[in-house]
Amino acid sequence: MVSVSNPEAIQTIYPIRSGFPKSDFYSALRPYSSERGSMLLVFNTQDEQMHKRLKSPIAPLFSLSNTVTFEGLVDDVLACLSEQLDKRFVDTTEILDFGKWVQYFAFDVMGTMSFSKRYGFLDQGRDDEGMLDAIFNYMKTAAPMTQIPWLDPWFYKNKIVHSFRRTPGMSILGVVSKAIRERLDGNDDAGAQSSGKDFLSRFLEIHRANPDLPPWASTAWTFSNVIAGSDSVGSVMRTILWYVQLKPDQSDNLVIHPDTLQALQRELDAANLSRPYPKWNEVRDLEYLDACVQEAVRIHPPFALPFERVVPAGGVDVMGKYLPEGVFVGGNPYVVNRHKPTFGENVEDWSPERWLGGEGHKKKLEQSILTFGAGRRVCLGKYIGLFEVKKLIPFLILNYEIQIIDPKALTVENGFFFKQEGFNCRIKKRKQSSTD
Repeated sequence: MVSVSNPEAIQTIYPIRSGFPKSDFYSALRPYSSERGSMLLVFNTQDEQMHKRLKSPIAPLFSLSNTVTFEGLVDDVLACLSEQLDKRFVDTTEILDFGKWVQYFAFDVMGTMSFSKRYGFLDQGRDDEGMLDAIFNYMKTAAPMTQIPWLDPWFYKNKIVHSFRRTPGMSILGVVSKAIRERLDGNDDAGAQSSGKDFLSRFLEIHRANPDLPPWASTAWTFSNVIAGSDSVGSVMRTILWYVQLKPDQSDNLVIHPDTLQALQRELDAANLSRPYPKWNEVRDLEYLDACVQEAVRIHPPFALPFERVVPAGGVDVMGKYLPEGVFVGGNPYVVNRHKPTFGENVEDWSPERWLGGEGHKKKLEQSILTFGAGRRVCLGKYIGLFEVKKLIPFLILNYEIQIIDPKALTVENGFFFKQEGFNCRIKKRKQSSTD
């Protein structure tokens, strides 16, 4: 397997055209059940024709124009988050793991978009069903198998193993199957009130209109919404809030930009945003907010193993090096996003300012980021993620002050999902100026 770090190789390895199929790395990322076997998803499908069959019917649902139609639902989840923060932490000065609450928000937003109802994480202040742990364990279990995919069917994906133990993906499949069954049986009150606008209703409608699709297509689409539509967004949200709020500590020599919070607050305050929930059309083009989002996407990509591809017949020249057909090649977003000749010598530092250099400069950097993948197989949920982030961050920065308790407490763990823990803080309402 040849790993690349130079963003200039992205267009060769991840082209818009077909030709560089995904390797067996992705077979380890398929959820398994004894009834269905290994399930193909848009993300883990290696066969280009099957990928086209699964992706083409639903791609319009993930466009930015369709994503924005969910804004009212996102505002409802923001209202729930605000209520819970005020009641549980602002009024009590109790310490909270803000990283968990941000993830609760991301999950409840995706639950609302997918099923017209929240999972209930925010309302309860916890994950009673253990879905968050199940998703991370699913990825953490699959991660080593991506490097030895031939062993995966022996260790996890067979009926004998499943007769003794359940893999982490099983509980997630259970949630998805239950939601689909209730919707089809007419036992889903939230779905009945959604007027067919949530993702599940549209998935089922598309499936009925395309009988040639595999019988498990609706399940696969919905599973992807649950497993990839929330955890990855939560990582970006946590990263922005951590670096925006973290103050320099000279004794610990933390290299953190001291002016990020002030610069972001100035931009948001000057934009005359709607209160309490800023509108998408008010925040989408704010330059410094976008720089913070792009820097978070760069410095802490939610996925941190190489996105493997297979060199096609005839071989290929990559950055002046010839690779014969059949060789695995790819880039790890964590590594590619830290290419010093592209992003500067301070690639380990948080610096939104690196994105402020004119539209041409910004576009070049955006094309050098591998966080969302690239080319033909770019992440389908990219716009949903950016939409959620740009709705949440201005709301929190405008309305709250966050005090990080211990800058050294934050830890990260790579289980293909690149997970942060230990974002402990206190939170209080931000004092509004007389001009607000």
